[in-house]
Amino acid sequence: MPHFVVDCSHDLLQIHDEATIIARLHRAATASGLFDEADIKVRVNPYRIHAVGGAREDFIHVFGWIMQGRSVEQRAALSKAIVGELAGMFPALARIAANIAEFERATYCNRAML
Repeated sequence: MPHFVVDCSHDLLQIHDEATIIARLHRAATASGLFDEADIKVRVNPYRIHAVGGAREDFIHVFGWIMQGRSVEQRAALSKAIVGELAGMFPALARIAANIAEFERATYCNRAML
């Protein structure tokens, strides 16, 4: 279940490619102990055209979507772990962020549930 969608400036892929970013975020999500490893999904959306504060500045933002039921403290620790992993990968990058949102269990459906 958890989905981690990475939006970033395309130029960052010269430092680490998509496969490396995916592997490292997958590892951080697994290390959180909140998910079964086989359920973790990570994808990267690099942007060639973007603006940050009205200028072309590199950035990376991870949007995490997880099933409801984890505490605020668990979600905050996950965000911090993700940002920490990315800060280690991109030490000169000032704009690194993550947020964790929840899927509502009552309205979630996937193919296996049909």
